[in-house]
Amino acid sequence: MPNAVVVGTQWGDEGKGKVVDLLTARSDMVVRYQGGNNAGHTLVVEGRRTICHLIPSGILHPEKKCLIGNGVVVDPEVLLEEMSTLREGGVPVGPDNLGLSEKAHIILSYHRAMDAAREAAKGAARIGTTGRGIGPAYEDKAGRTGIRAVDLLEPGTLEEKIRSNLEEKNFLLKEFLGAASLEFQPIFDRCVAVGETLKPYITDVSLEIEKAERAGRNVLFEGAQGTHLDIDHGTYPFVTSSNPIAGGASAGAGVGPNHLHHVNGIVKAYTTRVGAGPFTTELTDPVGDYIQERGAEFGATTGRRRRCGWLDLVMVRDSTRLNGLDSLSITKMDVLTGLDSLKICVGYELDGAAVESRPCSLERLARCKPVYEELPGWKEEISSARSLEDLPQATRGYLDRIEEVTGVPIAVISIGPRRDETIVVKDIFA
Repeated sequence: MPNAVVVGTQWGDEGKGKVVDLLTARSDMVVRYQGGNNAGHTLVVEGRRTICHLIPSGILHPEKKCLIGNGVVVDPEVLLEEMSTLREGGVPVGPDNLGLSEKAHIILSYHRAMDAAREAAKGAARIGTTGRGIGPAYEDKAGRTGIRAVDLLEPGTLEEKIRSNLEEKNFLLKEFLGAASLEFQPIFDRCVAVGETLKPYITDVSLEIEKAERAGRNVLFEGAQGTHLDIDHGTYPFVTSSNPIAGGASAGAGVGPNHLHHVNGIVKAYTTRVGAGPFTTELTDPVGDYIQERGAEFGATTGRRRRCGWLDLVMVRDSTRLNGLDSLSITKMDVLTGLDSLKICVGYELDGAAVESRPCSLERLARCKPVYEELPGWKEEISSARSLEDLPQATRGYLDRIEEVTGVPIAVISIGPRRDETIVVKDIFA
């Protein structure tokens, strides 16, 4: 059976968690390949709301193996808390169904301290980081000073690395950022204890994936955030610190690109963004408030209010190219119910000229004006629909236009938060 990658096509928060949960039923293994606990996937199963920050959404299928890849930066405190919360909710979590890459980099307290101190120092110029230490951990990874999961199992290596790192971090925290310095011993002792707890879970994820494929099993690769938060291809510097695009699955899980057989792009039926940064189709009127309130648009990790706007298909077309999308999953269609008319951005205009894709320059992007097509809305509630034929004509027209503009077929339509509030148009594993 083929492997599949699920990616966000916007600025994250597209509803990847629900789609991954749906596709996990057809998968044998689910792998998270990048990001950290600055992302959250919200799932509603049998009326219970579950938010996964680090553990792949597939954990709600206990018979499936979930893996956290080397491309993820892991806060062990968050991971342990998440495991505990899942168990309290009746979800079994153990080494049989969860693994952590030995190569994954670890977030420590000095990463969180650096993150918070930097944002505070920037004042109005801050980029809107969640303060979880994600960026500083990736900095240490790129600077070859990071601490990996395997280091938690070797106290001598761990002590040497923490002492060296802490000397530099404390200087920056105290002398440059005006924040409090941190002590070595509590950090070291906690890391040793965490290492003992996580030891049964630490594994070679790349090898586990290879073994699963040899046994004829298929793998679902799950990204966090979205394409336009990609460190290379997003609205830099208002981006995350990793590569959410489909190509990131190869590096972040340890598989060759020829093992990624199908890429499904998640598209929210409108556009949202958390934090600072450009937003061409943003709505700051009652329609934007309606979408925000009806869609309960608050960050799963931070609780921050999401900015809302019309669907931007310039972004989605860029995502189609960057990810090599084979199919789309459209989410939150039900949120648009009740609006008299809808708009879709099909292009940008810059100084009177048409723009083919999102400009790299933020100065030029800020001057872009959206080119809209207006479509009729619908009043009927659609959450009970189970086929395309059950949807109002206006809803089908909206979906048809998405396919026409992007050139990518729709495989899944989500019409509500529950598992059964879904229309499967195409089986991506067929």
